[in-house]
Amino acid sequence: MLTHKQLELLDFIQKRTMRDGVPPSFDEMKEALDLRSKSGIHRLITALEERGFIRRLAHRARAIEIVKLPDAMERPGFSPRVIAGDRTDPPKGALPVETVYAMELPVMGRIAAGVPIEAISEVSHHVSVPSTMLSGRGEHYALEVKGDSMIDAGINDGDIVVIREQTTAENGDIVVALVEGHEATLKRFRRKNGMIALEAANPAYETRLLRDDQVKVQGRLVGLIRSY
Repeated sequence: MLTHKQLELLDFIQKRTMRDGVPPSFDEMKEALDLRSKSGIHRLITALEERGFIRRLAHRARAIEIVKLPDAMERPGFSPRVIAGDRTDPPKGALPVETVYAMELPVMGRIAAGVPIEAISEVSHHVSVPSTMLSGRGEHYALEVKGDSMIDAGINDGDIVVIREQTTAENGDIVVALVEGHEATLKRFRRKNGMIALEAANPAYETRLLRDDQVKVQGRLVGLIRSY
């Protein structure tokens, strides 16, 4: 049985999808349900997914499949369909699935999306990723995410993030940052007033302001793998 808020959100997603042809954004859901943060929407979406009412599709913006509706919400002619973002045509230059090759990357342990953990230094296992996910030249590796500080950026606890090795970052990049030589964390990178800000994507976590010599960029996020 769904809670009142879960039922309210499912009804809102269904109505907006039927009206606009695409599901609402997290910001629109937050406003419709009068919640203070998108983390509340994330929890409701996760609960609906766990109960089998919706399914989220990886690597697609605003992609939600409505699998079923409660009896109280059933509408004549309803059938599940996939809404994959704001367009129905494949992106320009998209490759057919059969032409996409996989590559093996080392998974270098776990990276904190929350409280920083000890620096990563050992390969725990390997994972296959599409070669098209690898960004430009250079070495790549993968990390398992631990924590929920980046959930509003679509990065959940247990996800595998694909990282391109590099020592520099632009404002807004999501990076692997080594803090004071022993803490590794996954955060959004910004320079502010001569300091480096490591920003979470969850209002429950504060931004960390550090001196330039306290932070070393070890790579930039270029992809994400999620298992269901």
